[in-house]
Amino acid sequence: MSRVPKNRRQHLVAKLLSEHAVTNQSQLVELLAAEDVDATQATVSRDLEDLGAVRVRMPGVDGQVYAIAELPKDQVAPVEHLRRVLGEWVVEIGVSGNLVLVRTPPGSAHVVASALDRTSLDGVLGTVAGDDTVLVVAADETGGSALADRIADLAGR
Repeated sequence: MSRVPKNRRQHLVAKLLSEHAVTNQSQLVELLAAEDVDATQATVSRDLEDLGAVRVRMPGVDGQVYAIAELPKDQVAPVEHLRRVLGEWVVEIGVSGNLVLVRTPPGSAHVVASALDRTSLDGVLGTVAGDDTVLVVAADETGGSALADRIADLAGR
């Protein structure tokens, strides 16, 4: 068995969930092992959270199965996921009017933007990600300064 990069493993997790009625994390670990991917239950748990997987009832299946919403707007991630991503990847935060500029290490902006989009944080109208910069548009009633403070707080800064 081999360790694979996180993005490849998570892509495989999403594929397996769409092809199998996965009722628990141990079953998912076994399915990954059948694909020659080494993953622990803790890793699978984090992957499911990152992917926004939810447990749903499915006709003909005893109990609930893991599923991932098909539309990105329906893939809601918990605030704890956002807190972990921001704490790990945010390097600097700036503000101008209703715009918040979030700096990340090179190649990481999309991770932060996706987490902000999927968490549906109050006051965020949307994000645009470059390579190492995320532009976050704040709602007028929230304002950039308040949103920047909230992002900084979630990032542990």
